[in-house]
Amino acid sequence: MSVSILNLGQRRLVVADERMGEVIQLAKRAAATLSPVMLCGESGSGKELIARFIHAESSRSKGPFVSINCAAVPDGLMESELFGHERGAFTGAVAQHLGKFERATQGTLLLDEVSEMSVHLQAKLLRVLQEGELDRLGGRDTVPINCRIVSTTNRDPKISISESLFREDLFYRLNVIRIDCPSLRGRETAIEALATEFLQQASLRQNKAIRGYSAEAMKSLKLHDWPGNIRELQNVVERAVLLCDGALIKEVQLDDWIKRPDSFDLLDSPHRLDDVEKKHILQMLKTTRGNRTLAASELGISVRTLRNKLKVYQLS
Repeated sequence: MSVSILNLGQRRLVVADERMGEVIQLAKRAAATLSPVMLCGESGSGKELIARFIHAESSRSKGPFVSINCAAVPDGLMESELFGHERGAFTGAVAQHLGKFERATQGTLLLDEVSEMSVHLQAKLLRVLQEGELDRLGGRDTVPINCRIVSTTNRDPKISISESLFREDLFYRLNVIRIDCPSLRGRETAIEALATEFLQQASLRQNKAIRGYSAEAMKSLKLHDWPGNIRELQNVVERAVLLCDGALIKEVQLDDWIKRPDSFDLLDSPHRLDDVEKKHILQMLKTTRGNRTLAASELGISVRTLRNKLKVYQLS
């Protein structure tokens, strides 16, 4: 299929292969309804862009698009951020605060990485979704909600449910329409199209006249596994543009983890996806000298997600 670029305000969604084309078609069908949508996929696979596309294609496109990262907001603040609070509800509440639900009225609310939310707050969220109304902290009257719900998760929901990290009843409430966003690995057409798009953007920002990649550089990009998916590719291209002084990005200007095609030792490389991810996390922690915040940023995931992965892989 031909490459197409969809403009979403200041963001651009690149559709370059059949897998992403199928996602877009399903997203269009979902946008025509008001049913909750759950976007599943690895970190950095473009879930937020798909959520924005659903909003832009829906009947609520003129309303606000409001998002909240459920993995980034501390538990003590999450309830206020979602549902709002009244003046005097707690120490420091000097004025009324409208939560994300109310701010998204007549629009779309994105619950990003919803499975990372504490189980206690998941119960309160479920009640709000079931009743169609909320109580601000410190408030006396209920407030009706009127927004489209889109949620994302970078974990397999069924595994999270089995580990008692994700309420099954909340999952079924949010998972009316499920869309799986594909990872970047192995999608050579998409890698080339995205790398070209990111190169144009980065060259413009840095006022450089770089017209493309050498054949060797592009081959390395296509063969890389991209555990951080689209976000990782964007960061790699950004750094390559910074290092490039010529008209083409060359292989030497790519990051150290973009190996030459002939440098892979298949006998020493892990073959299970879990092993690849574990090895990459360990390497990133080594590179950042154990700085979890920096490692999470480089991996394109939240610190909380990194902490969960360290727990799963029994790494200290």
